[in-house]
Amino acid sequence: MRDRQSLEKLLSAIAKGKISPEEGIKKLEYLDFEPIGDFAKIDHHRQLRTGFPEVIWSQGKTTEQMIQIITIMREKSSVVMATRLEPEIAEILQENINDLRYYPMAKIAAIGQNSVKYKGKISIITAGTADLPIAEESAITAELSGFEVERLWDVGVAGIHRLLSNRHLIAEADVLIVVAGMEGALPSVVAGLASCPIIAVPTSIGYGASFGGLSALLTMLNSCATGIGVVNIDNGFGAAMLAGQILRLANRF
Repeated sequence: MRDRQSLEKLLSAIAKGKISPEEGIKKLEYLDFEPIGDFAKIDHHRQLRTGFPEVIWSQGKTTEQMIQIITIMREKSSVVMATRLEPEIAEILQENINDLRYYPMAKIAAIGQNSVKYKGKISIITAGTADLPIAEESAITAELSGFEVERLWDVGVAGIHRLLSNRHLIAEADVLIVVAGMEGALPSVVAGLASCPIIAVPTSIGYGASFGGLSALLTMLNSCATGIGVVNIDNGFGAAMLAGQILRLANRF
């Protein structure tokens, strides 16, 4: 713990019965963070609060900053994960951190894996092959978080029979992540077939009138199908974390 005096006071209060162990855990959830130089503060207790450790957003960070952050985080986290990491930077990091794994399609680097294995299946569906990088970001994030993942790629509405021939996979899912660019119609179709929550991910794939994914985003937000939640454009990571929170809640009961 960084604040030794605060921790000693808290443990003393628990030992004397002034606060309950349950109250103590609540206080500990927000006590610990670790500064790295003058550029980062690592939230070591995020897993205690949210179920998954803090994740590194790679864009905008120098290679040296990434090495320092990963080195510190691996000491206290069951899994260290960095998103939106370009291949050339990942190669340099792996030269300095020999057990760092890199998933090139997802642009994710990781050490370890969440030790908790949750019940439930997250199924991820893409409209087209061009949506795969965002879908794989979701898939790898979910797997590192401790969830079973089912992948179903390239089943967009332009060839709806491809989707309908896999209805059994939709029926078996506990949460569905549906990734689509262009006009973004696929989540509405899937929601009409599924009984579980749908997380729609618009991608920036499409011709000029798609406005970098804005068209797909608006289609998903305006869906007449029920049970759909929508994340930001190209936010595969956020979709996986939301799916994980849904299943973690279900695992409580």
